[in-house]
Amino acid sequence: MAAHLFNRIGQLGLGVALVGGVVNSALYNVDGGHRAVIFDRFAGVKNLVVGEGTHFFIPWVQKPIIFDIRSRPRNVPTVTGSKDLQNVNITLRILFRPVPDQLPRIYTILGVDYDERVLPSITSEVLKAVVAQFDAGELITQREIVSQKVNESLTERAGQFGLILDDISITHLTFGKEFTQAVELKQVAQQEAEKARFVVEKAEQQKKAAIISAEGDAQAAVLLAKSFGNAGEGLVELRRIEAAEDIAYQLSKSRNVTYLPQGQNVLLNLPTQN
Repeated sequence: MAAHLFNRIGQLGLGVALVGGVVNSALYNVDGGHRAVIFDRFAGVKNLVVGEGTHFFIPWVQKPIIFDIRSRPRNVPTVTGSKDLQNVNITLRILFRPVPDQLPRIYTILGVDYDERVLPSITSEVLKAVVAQFDAGELITQREIVSQKVNESLTERAGQFGLILDDISITHLTFGKEFTQAVELKQVAQQEAEKARFVVEKAEQQKKAAIISAEGDAQAAVLLAKSFGNAGEGLVELRRIEAAEDIAYQLSKSRNVTYLPQGQNVLLNLPTQN
């Protein structure tokens, strides 16, 4: 009797374990920032997006596919040509995410790796169309306009595939080797031209200064000649007196010079010799 009872209890425990295993295999979790799409073996991809939480599905018959709907970054490099036929290496950094309501369509048409299939192709297409409208120099000086055109065109193109682009930025923009060398040579030529212009301007200023100085000397000579003509020898005598006063003043400051007035006798105490 006891053996039969234990046998029944074991069967019940086994049944509970089997039921628990079946229930666990019929549950799946959708984490925060994710959505699920259900693939049914008989009905195909259901036009239903499952939100966050724990949900039931029919094992073997149904399969949940989890999608991340948060913004993710991706760098897309592209080589294209400018309006003046210069090679341009440009890289875009894109923050993208899928439209949650369009996940069944995205999975049916593109699959789970939709970003690998869509972003490189539409980015290259848009960049080639936009960059071809500008010269190489304009790509540098009008970078904001270029970025705006790329943003508008790429956002519209991505919307056709059910993608939202939260941010688009140009992170890398370089040109071919030949163009870079040409730009460097142009900068050197501009610097040499500025240097030559400075030398010419300096020479012109020196020339003007010499002319002004010569005109000043000539005018001074004219004024002196006019003064001599008006004052005669008096002006010369005045200049001689002023020069003598200046010399006397300088000599009076020296200790080794003794001033002897004219017409007077001065007795000097000189040592006598025995």
